Amino acid sequence: MDVEKRQRVVIEKVTPEVDGGRFPVKRVEGEEVVVEADIFADGHDLLCCRLLYRRAEEQSWSEAPMVPLVNDRWRGQFRVTGIGRYLYAVTGWVDHFATWQRDLRKRAAAGQDLSVELLIGAALVDEAARSAAQGADGMQLAERVARLSCPSLTPEERLGEALDAALTALMASCQERPFPTVSSPPLAVTVDRERARFSTWYEMFPRSCTADAERHGTFRDCEGHLPDIAAMGFDVLYFPPIHPIGVHYRKGKNNSTAALSGDVGSPWAIGGAEGGHQAIHPHLGTLADFRRLADKARGYGMEIALDLAYQCSPDHPWVQEHPEWFRHRPDGSIQYAENPPKKYQDIYPLHFENQAWQELWEELKRVVLFWIGQGIRIFRVDNPHTKPFRFWEWLITEIRRDHPEVLFLAEAFTRPRVMHHLAKVGFTQSYTYFTWRNTKAELTEYFLELTQSQGREYLRPNLWPNTPDILTEYLQIGGRPAFMARLVLAATLGANYGIYGPAFELCENLPLRPGSEEYLDSEKYQIRCRNLDAPHSLRPLIASVNRIRRENRALQRDWNLRFHAIDNEQLICYSKQTEDLDEIILVVVNLDPHHRHSGWLELPLTEFGLDEGSPYQLHDLLSEARFLWSGPRNFVELDPQVIPAHIFRIRRKVRTERDFDYYL
Repeated sequence: MDVEKRQRVVIEKVTPEVDGGRFPVKRVEGEEVVVEADIFADGHDLLCCRLLYRRAEEQSWSEAPMVPLVNDRWRGQFRVTGIGRYLYAVTGWVDHFATWQRDLRKRAAAGQDLSVELLIGAALVDEAARSAAQGADGMQLAERVARLSCPSLTPEERLGEALDAALTALMASCQERPFPTVSSPPLAVTVDRERARFSTWYEMFPRSCTADAERHGTFRDCEGHLPDIAAMGFDVLYFPPIHPIGVHYRKGKNNSTAALSGDVGSPWAIGGAEGGHQAIHPHLGTLADFRRLADKARGYGMEIALDLAYQCSPDHPWVQEHPEWFRHRPDGSIQYAENPPKKYQDIYPLHFENQAWQELWEELKRVVLFWIGQGIRIFRVDNPHTKPFRFWEWLITEIRRDHPEVLFLAEAFTRPRVMHHLAKVGFTQSYTYFTWRNTKAELTEYFLELTQSQGREYLRPNLWPNTPDILTEYLQIGGRPAFMARLVLAATLGANYGIYGPAFELCENLPLRPGSEEYLDSEKYQIRCRNLDAPHSLRPLIASVNRIRRENRALQRDWNLRFHAIDNEQLICYSKQTEDLDEIILVVVNLDPHHRHSGWLELPLTEFGLDEGSPYQLHDLLSEARFLWSGPRNFVELDPQVIPAHIFRIRRKVRTERDFDYYL
């Protein structure tokens, strides 16, 4: 307590932090964590501040220097070099030696007598020498004490000794820290592998990997699709649930409540006589077939992501074995899932408030561990906002303690605060409202929120233009140009994006009924056979866009997004660049799928490291065309029937028309 009373340094507003340190911020291995804090003390003494950091399982702290910015704000940074959890804090103390050196300079400049001041400095150095004891530093400091106190040296020589840079460095490492203040509590960083920051998802139903709608596709059939999916540049292949499907109350085609003979039902109605969440639908194959498929996918540079849907069909073994895990109605029946007026009679939600909740939680954890045992390291979690936050925080913490490489994607199209809280409690990535943001104003406002607000510290967006549940009005009415525009937007606005693959490739845009976002003949309820080689397929464009993403580091991050003015509301313009300006990507998209649009855009040439008086080249990575521009204001025109976007890479070395010919 006596030490605390003599602490003079105040530390406030440490950033980054989430809810006062209640939740960790997120980073990817190899990234820097830039930490700032308000640090000050009474009076005019100089301060010394350090950033403390360590891996959570370590005991000793490493240190990084902090430098003053303005108005008592300080900054430091450290690099996270491995996945897992790191802790960090800020410490500061009054630096008496640096304060003495500063005042000594002022006194010398004013021509004052320095004899007593030099003795004061000698005493400070002597104190540090005693702390350093018999080591080499202690011996050097003792020699400095003698020279600072030596009467045979001139005042000028002693002043030179006092302000010597080598002495300053020695004192910085050896002097004691008087009554240091340490920020509390320590803040945390969750560090993920690189795929958490940059990933490209392709969703498909394995049962539709068949050439005959009367024959259920298998994992062996899926193997035949791997080369094409990999050639399009996807690195995550996401499967909806692959478990047995219930028979009772099975849904028919187009969500009919009366299933006909041969109807395959919804994969999200999990569980049957063959087993539950740790079983595989028998028509897909065996567990050995699944492991074989996962191994082959890895050979193509892809990981399989599994759907984690904590719900049951009426035929799930848990319904008989653990009826207490479900909510029962007064008539004795089990409550099925509802989102009035929608009814899901084929699904029983789990009752997380039941008296046997701990047993339920442990069983759900065993499900995840089982699939980790089969080689799965990515889970797309279905409707996490309908299960308790505390459960997810516990589950993800438990899993990541032994398997920090596991990633969880939250499929939570829900209220903003709920979506953000799920990200805080541990979800690695999150679905977003990008799906319904269509105008320039909507897109700009939303992505400034995602990339520039505090929420970026914990919420990593994953952008999906469509899902099996969502066929937006924009895609319904915009035809092929709308699909092209949304592809480019998703792939370049965000470092993580995905498509519901076959439907997106083939620009499927027929709704179940006017005003509905449900697909007609939805693949959720039936097997769909498609000609993926159809002439209108977007496969070549998808492959080009994903290649551009892989080859340009600027597109592999979110925080570097900047929007630029363009004088047409149907055109949106933005850029991403690397810190060293080695890569500058400029994107222009026509948001109107029906009409050609043109406009004048304004570029911040100074921020791009460009000379306003010199020309510069733009290489359109989609069309391979090249343009020579000069000045900040330039003209663009896009016809959506051809292609509704430019993805330019700015070449900064162009100086003359002759240079332009060279780049061709």
